[in-house]
Amino acid sequence: MSFDRIAVLGLGKVGRLAATLLHESGFAVTGVDARLPAEAMPFTCEAGNVCDPELIGHLFSRVDAVLSCLPFHLNAELARLAHGAGIHYFDLTEDVPTTNGIIELAKSAHGLMAPQCGLAPGFVGIVGASLADVFDRCRSIRMRVGALPQNPTGLLGYAFNWSPEGVVNEYLNDCEVIEGGVRKLVSPMEWHETLYVNGVKLEAFTTSGGLGTMCSTMLGRVENLDYKTMRYPGHMELMNFFFHELLMRDRRQLAGEILTDAKPPVDDDVVYVHVSAEGTINGNMRRREFVRAYYPIEIAGESRTAISWTTSASVVAVIEMVRAGRLPSTGFLHQEHISLDTFLETRTGSLFKGGITYHG
Repeated sequence: MSFDRIAVLGLGKVGRLAATLLHESGFAVTGVDARLPAEAMPFTCEAGNVCDPELIGHLFSRVDAVLSCLPFHLNAELARLAHGAGIHYFDLTEDVPTTNGIIELAKSAHGLMAPQCGLAPGFVGIVGASLADVFDRCRSIRMRVGALPQNPTGLLGYAFNWSPEGVVNEYLNDCEVIEGGVRKLVSPMEWHETLYVNGVKLEAFTTSGGLGTMCSTMLGRVENLDYKTMRYPGHMELMNFFFHELLMRDRRQLAGEILTDAKPPVDDDVVYVHVSAEGTINGNMRRREFVRAYYPIEIAGESRTAISWTTSASVVAVIEMVRAGRLPSTGFLHQEHISLDTFLETRTGSLFKGGITYHG
């Protein structure tokens, strides 16, 4: 199907940047939000209620694809409407039930259904699968990502540059892993470990959603697979106290409001990516690593935070690949089936080549 008109729903930092990158890549973009940006955008903007099925139905009749940059709880209905309209669907969700519903829709879709196209899940899965491909037998794939302030303050050492809803879900929902060749669920904020990136001491612990669909696609191909979030030391213990001893796990919306008010977003952030795979090549055990630090960069004349551009660029690179015929145009897209080399060759994916590489 032809593919050059795309709607971007949600014009926060990530949505605005994704729409801008799509515009720069030659797409005809229509951005929609209840509140439009105060500044002029290079793409068409329309004010509207993204929860209004009539508005969305009319919008979907005018485009070839939609990218949702909205909170995860809105995506299931948007995916259903995109499926009914026969257009491509992309989102950034880390929510597992939402993705499972989209997998079912994809079985009868006329367009491509592609959730989980952000940083994690998304880019990190592309990297992990690419590292594992070289092994005759893969013993483990370990994926760690941390979006952090460069200059942390306080005991938490954190700033909410990402959706508080998403972070709370990641900290509280069960986590899929493969352990000893068995697919299972484990508790979040456990399996604590210490690691260093360029001399910076970090901790990592289990969180939900970062693997995307990798447990289903890699089962039988890898013995151990897990995803963890990286934070500055001490964060996990404090968050366990907050959610479990103070019972904030039962009041998720309030928890997100408290945390965002206490630790508001910062402009000087950093995204750490630490992915490793181990296995045998010609009978010899080997380890491969992809370790990067991504910092704010300037795009379209404006400084963009590390978390906003890595998330936006990841999904836009995937959309570019679909338009170019490098990915399927129907069914369900597994991020781990995307070639890292092809991803990095795209106009937007090439931004990921600019990260600082660490060797240790």
